[in-house]
Amino acid sequence: MASTSVSRLVPASPDRVWRLIGGFGSLPDWLPSITESTFAEGGRVRRLRNPEGDVIVERLVEFDDTERYYSYTIVRAPFPVVDYLSTLRVHAVSGDGDAAEVQWSGRFVPEGTGDDDVVALFTGIYREGLDALREALEQRP
Repeated sequence: MASTSVSRLVPASPDRVWRLIGGFGSLPDWLPSITESTFAEGGRVRRLRNPEGDVIVERLVEFDDTERYYSYTIVRAPFPVVDYLSTLRVHAVSGDGDAAEVQWSGRFVPEGTGDDDVVALFTGIYREGLDALREALEQRP
């Protein structure tokens, strides 16, 4: 099993960040690599589409609005992994109510490739995603 985690400090309160990213279908609101998100199974499954038209299907496995996090698995995607579990979490920054730390982490079993390649792939996805989140927060009052 392999894993990776990326964190970013962002210039917004934890509640403001969670309002933007806390909805399981909200990825198109802040993540340019996802252009569409539709729900199935009463909102427990999201079907995502990227700009290239690839489809990614993910299942929500845990959600905590109070603690500001959710975890999900990949049901179907063009990634060389199985047993993928990821968590997106917003933390308060002690002493600074106008900042938050956002952590995106995942663990998975590479399939058909080495651990290092898949760790680099997801580290890049999480890094680019959190950079895009920071930009989205800076552009929105």
